[in-house]
Amino acid sequence: MDTISRENNSMLPIGGIIVGALALILGLYLLTAVSKVKTQLADQDAKMTDISAQVSNAASKTDLTSQIAGLQKSTQDAFNVVGNDLATIKGDVNALKEAAAKRAAPAAAKGGPKEPVVAGPGEYVIKSGDTLAKVARANGASLADLEAVNPGVDSKHLHIGQKIKLPEKKS
Repeated sequence: MDTISRENNSMLPIGGIIVGALALILGLYLLTAVSKVKTQLADQDAKMTDISAQVSNAASKTDLTSQIAGLQKSTQDAFNVVGNDLATIKGDVNALKEAAAKRAAPAAAKGGPKEPVVAGPGEYVIKSGDTLAKVARANGASLADLEAVNPGVDSKHLHIGQKIKLPEKKS
């Protein structure tokens, strides 16, 4: 046995210790590196959550923007419809004004009274709603007497402002 123990002077056990120490140091280094990677992964996960929230927010803003654009378009369409309706109404009003002016023009052209007609003694000026019978009753005369003093007057075609004679009152 002496020979074996004498030959055991090799550096093998010391090399094993050195390799073991190096493995231990390398393991510790890798453990700290893995810890740093885990921390970086957690930070990246937080950043991804923030980016995801920003993307979601941007998508909702895009949706809101499209809703606003749709609202603007529908509002403009409504204004266009209202504008067209107002133009139609304005045309109708102008047509009514022109028709009223045309109706008023012939009445003035027919020689209608420009100043109020005043009845003299023994005269009566026809007003709206008057008939010869009403005029006769209001003035205490008979219809026959009123027609007798106004031979050219047609009782069916009286016009406002027309002067007629009144029969003399019997005492």
